[in-house]
Amino acid sequence: VPPLRDAEDIFATIREGDILLHHPYESFDPVVELITRAADDPDVLAIKQTLYRAGGDSPIVKALARAAETGKQVTAIVELKARFDEESNIQWARTLEQSGVHVVYGLLGLKTHAKCLLIIRRERGGLRRYVHLATGNYNTTTSRLYTDVALLTARPSLGADASSLFNLLTGYSAPAKWNSLVVAPLGLHEAILGLIAREAEHARQGRPARIVAKMNSLVDEDVIEALYRASQAGVPISLIVRGICCLRPRVPGVSDNIEVRAILDRFLEHGRIFHFANAGKDEVYISSADWMPRNFHRRVEVMVPMDEAAIRARLIDILNVQWADNVKAWVLDPSGAYVRVRPKDGQAALRAQQKFIEQTKEKVKVADQAARPLSRFHMNPTAQKSPLEGKVPRAAQRRRPRRDEQ
Repeated sequence: VPPLRDAEDIFATIREGDILLHHPYESFDPVVELITRAADDPDVLAIKQTLYRAGGDSPIVKALARAAETGKQVTAIVELKARFDEESNIQWARTLEQSGVHVVYGLLGLKTHAKCLLIIRRERGGLRRYVHLATGNYNTTTSRLYTDVALLTARPSLGADASSLFNLLTGYSAPAKWNSLVVAPLGLHEAILGLIAREAEHARQGRPARIVAKMNSLVDEDVIEALYRASQAGVPISLIVRGICCLRPRVPGVSDNIEVRAILDRFLEHGRIFHFANAGKDEVYISSADWMPRNFHRRVEVMVPMDEAAIRARLIDILNVQWADNVKAWVLDPSGAYVRVRPKDGQAALRAQQKFIEQTKEKVKVADQAARPLSRFHMNPTAQKSPLEGKVPRAAQRRRPRRDEQ
């Protein structure tokens, strides 16, 4: 797919409406290109970004350094305690500081795990903020191996919240309130508990209620107890948990309405997507946080509401396709063992990751035929083969699925 012609292309596309990216099926290149274009665009005044796992030889870090060298205000929140990436992050921090980037190492006692990019651009009529919020890291290598979702937006409310987030991380100020973002450790835990309790109340009142949540790990006791209460109130709960899950599903009288599945396939499932039926007024969120005490209380995390109906519908479809996987899915039984899901008699095989690849190919085909600029955001032709492909998880030995580092 040909590259965008100039910086205005990508900014104009984001101004038209929110854009959801589903990696690695859709390329991570637009994110790299956005940062690169911002670094070279004379109308961009400031770039602020969190860096948790940038990886080696990062084009993103190089673009930030170049932007600072050309006089732009550049701030990088570098997490030095990202497990297994400490050395790499220290090296990048030194490189950025030498280039004139304002490097901040986060808040004392908290890991910065949120994934956020803020670009401030001078345009006709004043300044405009462009924001990228994601479930995965700014890492061009893992973006081809991990499944994640991300939002590109020019929504003023999220732009203001992103500015507040960076003000918080740099020690400038703490916001009195947030417009849209839900931030840990400043209320994410309470928000999740409230959303679960609301579904339980909807069910008790006979209104439509359901919870579908996808994450890496589910450990937090308060959340697990809230899910048990919601199940007992009649809320159907579907959980897609790749790693640790301390909840026991299908326990009579406790969690009859809860089912837990894990998908182990070519790409490592890494995204966090939460859907609450909310009496027919669907609410969908993406987040950098798993439902674990460390994410709620010892890390800076963000949860982002999806305001556009089309994006909500697409994320719900992603969850539905994954839940229907009967090739690479494992179901957790009440004893704590995982059992491989197989197609039932007469049921067609559905492999979620392959389905997403096919859907993306079709989008690219349609976009190319229509010569739409968004075709640039679609296919990732360089998705790598994952070391997980073809592996048989230890679930077959009555153990949980393999857990990757967070």
